[in-house]
Amino acid sequence: MLRRPKPTDSEADLLREQQELLAAGGQSTVAVVKRPDKRRGDAAAADAQDQRNQRDVVTIEDLPDELPSLTPAPPKKSRFKQERVRFEDEDPGERLDRHDTHISAVLSRIIERDTSAVPVSLPCITGAAFPKVLHRSVMGSEGQERAPKGRKSIFARQIAAQRAKEDVQSLNSCLISDWASVTDRVGGPVLLTGQGLGIANSGMETMKIHEENQTKLQAMSQSEILEEQRKLLAQLGPRLVDFVRSRKAQRTPGSESASGPVQREDFLNEPLPNSTSPQLDHTIKEELPIKPQKEWLHMDKVEPEKLEWTRDLPAPREQSTNKAMQARFDFTGTLIPSTKDLPTHLGLHHHGEEPELAGYSLQELFLLSRSQLNQQRNLAVSTLANVLAKARAGEYISSLKGSVLSSLLDAGVLFLLRFSLDDTVEGVMSAAVHALRALLVSSDDEVRDNHLAYRLCTFDDEGLDETMKETTKEKEEKKTDHDVARQDVVKGFLKMQGLPRLRYILEVVRPSPRVVLDILEVLIRIARHSTTAATQILDCPRLMNTVIAEFLPCSWAPATSQAPSSLYGLPVALAMKLLRVLASAGRHACARILNSLGGKEVLSRFVVVEPSEMLLEAGEALRCSTEVLRLFAVAASYGQACNLYTDLYPVLVKRLQAGNWRCASSEAVLLLELDPIRALLVLLTQVTQTAGCHEELQRDLVSAQGAECPPPPPVVWSHVTGLQPTVISSLKGCVRALDGPAQMSSALILLPSYLLYMEAYYSQLCVQVGINKKEISIKASVTPEPLNKVILKTACSSGGMSSSMICNPGLSAAGGEVVSSLPGLGCSRMKTSSTIAGPNSPLSLPTALLYLLNTITSIHKGLLKKFSPLILSDSVLSYLRSCIGAMPSVSHMSAWISCHEHHLLYLLLRLAHKLVTATSVPVDPEVAKHATLFHQVSLALVSWLLPGSEYQAHELMSFVTFSHSLLPEGICGEPEMAALAELQLKDRTSLAVGALLRDALHHLPSIRGCYLTHLAHMESSVLSSRDRYLGRTPFVSSHLLPELTGPSLPSDWPFLPLISLYERMGLSAGGGHQVESLPAGSVQSVTNCLQWLLVLESWREQALTAVPPVAKLARLACVFLCSSDLFLEQPVQELTWALFRRLTRPAQLEALDLGSPPPGLASFHDLYSALLAQYEAVSFGDPLFGCFMLLPLQRCYSVTMRLAVFGEHVGMLRSLGVPLQQLPIPLEKFTSPMEDSLPLLRLYFRALVTGALKRSWCPVLYVVAVAHLNAFIFSQDAVAEVNYLCNKTSFILVLFIKVLKNHLLLFQLPQQNSELGFSIYEQLPPIRARRLESIVGTEVKGGER
Repeated sequence: MLRRPKPTDSEADLLREQQELLAAGGQSTVAVVKRPDKRRGDAAAADAQDQRNQRDVVTIEDLPDELPSLTPAPPKKSRFKQERVRFEDEDPGERLDRHDTHISAVLSRIIERDTSAVPVSLPCITGAAFPKVLHRSVMGSEGQERAPKGRKSIFARQIAAQRAKEDVQSLNSCLISDWASVTDRVGGPVLLTGQGLGIANSGMETMKIHEENQTKLQAMSQSEILEEQRKLLAQLGPRLVDFVRSRKAQRTPGSESASGPVQREDFLNEPLPNSTSPQLDHTIKEELPIKPQKEWLHMDKVEPEKLEWTRDLPAPREQSTNKAMQARFDFTGTLIPSTKDLPTHLGLHHHGEEPELAGYSLQELFLLSRSQLNQQRNLAVSTLANVLAKARAGEYISSLKGSVLSSLLDAGVLFLLRFSLDDTVEGVMSAAVHALRALLVSSDDEVRDNHLAYRLCTFDDEGLDETMKETTKEKEEKKTDHDVARQDVVKGFLKMQGLPRLRYILEVVRPSPRVVLDILEVLIRIARHSTTAATQILDCPRLMNTVIAEFLPCSWAPATSQAPSSLYGLPVALAMKLLRVLASAGRHACARILNSLGGKEVLSRFVVVEPSEMLLEAGEALRCSTEVLRLFAVAASYGQACNLYTDLYPVLVKRLQAGNWRCASSEAVLLLELDPIRALLVLLTQVTQTAGCHEELQRDLVSAQGAECPPPPPVVWSHVTGLQPTVISSLKGCVRALDGPAQMSSALILLPSYLLYMEAYYSQLCVQVGINKKEISIKASVTPEPLNKVILKTACSSGGMSSSMICNPGLSAAGGEVVSSLPGLGCSRMKTSSTIAGPNSPLSLPTALLYLLNTITSIHKGLLKKFSPLILSDSVLSYLRSCIGAMPSVSHMSAWISCHEHHLLYLLLRLAHKLVTATSVPVDPEVAKHATLFHQVSLALVSWLLPGSEYQAHELMSFVTFSHSLLPEGICGEPEMAALAELQLKDRTSLAVGALLRDALHHLPSIRGCYLTHLAHMESSVLSSRDRYLGRTPFVSSHLLPELTGPSLPSDWPFLPLISLYERMGLSAGGGHQVESLPAGSVQSVTNCLQWLLVLESWREQALTAVPPVAKLARLACVFLCSSDLFLEQPVQELTWALFRRLTRPAQLEALDLGSPPPGLASFHDLYSALLAQYEAVSFGDPLFGCFMLLPLQRCYSVTMRLAVFGEHVGMLRSLGVPLQQLPIPLEKFTSPMEDSLPLLRLYFRALVTGALKRSWCPVLYVVAVAHLNAFIFSQDAVAEVNYLCNKTSFILVLFIKVLKNHLLLFQLPQQNSELGFSIYEQLPPIRARRLESIVGTEVKGGER
């Protein structure tokens, strides 16, 4: 097998391989084709054919030693010359005569041309001595238009153009006579000859047409002739007009014809559309701001329509209509008003649809971003970045209609930015990164995270339930990038493989510092999105390795300037922050950072170095020091990296002491310098909590016996006991600094962190084994001494209520654009974000103080009375009162601050409950006066707590909500007994409401156990929330709170036992008898639920304000749908009667709207249909069940429910025997106003006539039917409607039924307390008698017919 030649083979190798190929006789893979030279003839073609059959052999024997000379060139041989036959003795002259034709053969037939009609033109007379010299430029501009087509010389084209010009001038000079005189001389048409008519006398026909034209022209006015000229010029083509002109030039002046008073030269010399003349060119050149020069390329011909853009733009004019205009932006993203006239040198005018308006629209920016020019793409993407930043800040809300951010996302700005990231030009790539940062990142939200560093928690923006993540992940794999991006922008960017591209930019492109910082901020925002997003960042190949290696080096050279040209090789605070946010996503992510990515080495390197020794800019060094301590704190909150605490203990204590000195100094301390101290205190707090769990985990490990159990942390309690004296000293220094105005702000910033550490220390000290409880109480009793000033400062502060998101829902009103696919915390749009999210937040100090006070009072209950002034302060009581009727909304913008405010309220209520229920000390009577207030706030707070606060909800329901001490209405006394005496049931056979309430108060522990049992499904959430709240760091899995779908408990949680039983045993498919027996304890559970509802409806009606009356009625109806006999149980019957009468009070009835669907149901009509079927099956004529059936039949509600009763379920009327005196609803609600539904009136009439509806069976609906029929019969003007109501015999039949006739005709007014239920006339009034006579008379006459 012969090998193929290689590029490295020499010439000798090639020759050797050729010989081997020839010797082997192989077929060549390349066919050499030599085409014959046509000039060499057939012989040469034959030789070429023979050579084609031979092999191509390279020979070098005949090559000359010297190169042949190329000049002169070898003579070319002609093939035609070879084909001629020549003889040597032939005479050349004879051969010339034989092949040459005499001129007579060409000019043998000469016909003289008639030149009588050709005009004679004289040369133009000029003042110059010599003819004008011809120039190319002059010829190109003047003669090009008239020069004949074809390849002619410049001189020939110039002469032809000059002749044509002379012909036109001569014709114009001759055409001076009128059309009539010229016609007389010519006597015929100029253009028509009649040759195409195909008849013998074509000339006569032509003259006839000519005379008709002349007659029509003479009858036309000059304006009509001009109008026809314009129409002809618009209709005729340029070639046809040129033909007319050529024919005109061939006629003599005597044969020309004119068209009336208008000269023909006007028609012929009229400039064509889209044609230019020298005068027009000169005018255009004069008007143009830039004069075209003849040296310019392709500017020899002036084209007006193409030069319009060079003119001055007209001034923008204000629109006279209210029609919306397209928004335009400048390069900084500022909106440009449509009436604003900006100079053109700003570069904002362009060749768009509206060139007079400055700025770029969003559509134009999108188009410009796909330009082939790098500068245009860069400009467009940079402008979009500025527009996105201003849109997120809400600067366009008041100026534009609609949302700019939503419009950009719908238009695909995310895809545009992703494509721009792949651009090969670094400038465009940098602009795309900046725009992506403007789209995803909110600087104010990041600042909020820095200032609220005393709590290690944030929200998960993913919006997916934990139990549905796998299913959702499978569904998203089938979705397109567009569908995912519309649902969630961050998920869409991750699905577009955005992380590998960002890694490439950082690793390969190595961009400028601004781009690096933008990329790090984008990664931080993605890491905050969810645990899944944080895991994808960690899984991206080489991304985190590049970030740590390039921006968190263990050694670096000092920066040469304040703003270095490159951040590579220098520590960057944002890179450390990225590690901290990733670690907050979960303990597994934190472990990967510490162990796999070298996080421990980073912590050791940066914690040891003082900020002043980092060889960085001062601010950047402080930020790096702060972020590394926060990262350390996050790791310690999982019980990780605690071995570094023992190694770095001297460094940490030294920093703690330096912070004490810094706070005690009289100099103003910058906020940037206080952040490392706060981060250090958070770190020490987490380490203390971890050390407190060591003994518990050690005991669990011994008792586990091989079961899975977290290992004990390497830090023990003895490692943290030495910190307490230093912290106490620093705390006292901060308290003393409150007296100095220069140090007060710094002290208020640091105080919450010191107080939180003290709380963690005492809470963990109580659970340690071997420590004397008496010593703990002594230490706790000493702690309040330095807190007197803090308590006084907190009690006198009224900023909490003014900045409360609960009391002031308007504070969370969005001032910026909100997009569901791009949730944010909305700090930039919150009206008080500077105070709430800032370091001087009014929530920080009260929350930390109440943390500590609750822990101290749990250790030493004798200290409770010292803290009563805090609870009884006017600011605190006013704040609690404002919280009672509040209806806060839940959103991502308000949830993060509402979470902290809920925490503050919880701590306040726990401390207040201890003061009210204290047994070791006398209860302060002033505090007991406000027990009702505390209980109302606790009921409201239970419904407000968000996901992640399940432990607080459990504690409230365990100790506060069902506390007998917070229900003073149940204590025996004169005012309370008077209130109970007023609440009496109208049914004397049932117990009084007062007795039911006393029984409910007696069973409060059982009621509490019932509700806690029904909340058992939240056990895992409660345990997770408890571990995070109590600082059980080894058990904390993540600092991201669950998804924000609403409060932890629904607003109708008091109905929870009833709803749970209905879901287990209720009817499905809308009715039917349920035969299964109730689970054990169901009656007691329902009884407890109804008892608690009665307590709330009687004494805490404000607690159920969030539940609409229709929802209360629908939930209470579950009593009848759960089982066939549950509502017949005596306690259930009595409590349900009491609640039903509470719901049917006049104020409640006015607010009851059955037209709106209850929460959780499609419509109330569906529920009512199920109740109708259940009533027919198992009611046994129960009055309570009957009252529920009668309530929706009021006149103010939909007629469909009344039609269902009298149409589909008319049989239930036999058992719906609710007495009129037992009906808690006024009868007028059913009878007024008059019924206007004719089908329902006909059903009323049919039920009465057929006997399906009797007063003895259903007295309420009997009165209703009689009242409506009476009003209908005696109030209608037309008899036809009565005929529709009943046929001719049925109405007469009613007249023979004496009782029904009297009730139907003599009905006067409904009276609920009377025996009949209504009053009647003694005799028929005259007006009714006449009306009845007209109806019956009509019917009788009709019958006789």
